[in-house]
Amino acid sequence: QVQLLESGGGSVQSGGSLTLSCDLSKFKYTPPCMAWFRQVPGKDREGVARLRLGTGITDYTDSVKGRFTISEDNAEKMVYLQMVNLEPGDTAMYYCAGSVDWTACTSDSWADFHYWGQGTQVTVSA
Repeated sequence: QVQLLESGGGSVQSGGSLTLSCDLSKFKYTPPCMAWFRQVPGKDREGVARLRLGTGITDYTDSVKGRFTISEDNAEKMVYLQMVNLEPGDTAMYYCAGSVDWTACTSDSWADFHYWGQGTQVTVSA
């Protein structure tokens, strides 16, 4: 099972920025749908942003719209999550995820993701 590798987490103050990276280089064929999730201890994992690779079609959860941007670098086989104007409520472990089904990028449930990374911590202080 191919595992994704995230990087770029850290600690910032409210209003700060971070960019998370997800390395897809271990895939011979990259999954058509890539996403970022986040999870706070004791709470359910939350879908944050998703991207249909090669199309530019993105989707975001309401709380991050206008502040987070998911993007890809096809040549480098990387997916990014640029986060600006971070808030303490964004504090979480962030996970990169991939699905072999492009429909995972449009479903209401944010389900059917088959590949996961181990996560990178983002901490935003007030």
